[in-house]
Amino acid sequence: MSTPTPDTPDQRQTQFDRRYLEMAHIWAKNSYCRRRQVGALLVKERMIISDGFNGTPSGFENECEDEHNCTKPYVLHAEANAITKVAKSGNSSDGATLYVTSSPCMECAKLIIQAGIVRVVYCDEYRNADGLALLERAGVAVERIVL
Repeated sequence: MSTPTPDTPDQRQTQFDRRYLEMAHIWAKNSYCRRRQVGALLVKERMIISDGFNGTPSGFENECEDEHNCTKPYVLHAEANAITKVAKSGNSSDGATLYVTSSPCMECAKLIIQAGIVRVVYCDEYRNADGLALLERAGVAVERIVL
C-alpha cells in the first residue's frame, strides 16, 4: 500500500524533512558515544551530499568519553563531521539544508554559517540555545520538527 501524495509543496517539503530527520536518527546509531548519539545529513536539491555523526577524528580510538564519563575535548560533533566530509568530497554545501538530531551548539553554528548552509532542521533541543540564536542572526532558516 502506497502513501498518498501530499497536496501542496509545503506538505511535500514537510514530508521530506521528516524522512531526512528519521535518516539522521538512524545515522546517529553509528556513533560510539555513550552519553549522546547525534546524526547529521547535508541535503542539496533533494540529494544527500554528506553525512556525519559525533565521534573521534579518523585514526583515533572509538571512545568518546573518558573514565569520568566526560566527553573528550577532541570529539567532533555530527555537524562538523558532515561539513568537513563534504569539503573533502569536492561538493559544495552552499545553499544546502542540514538535518541534525540535536540543535547545533555555538561552534557548529559558526561552521554552518561559514559553509553557506541556508537551512537547519533539527529534532531535539541542545542544552544551550546560543547556536540557534547565532544562526537566526545570520539569516539561516531554523526549524524544529519533533518526530
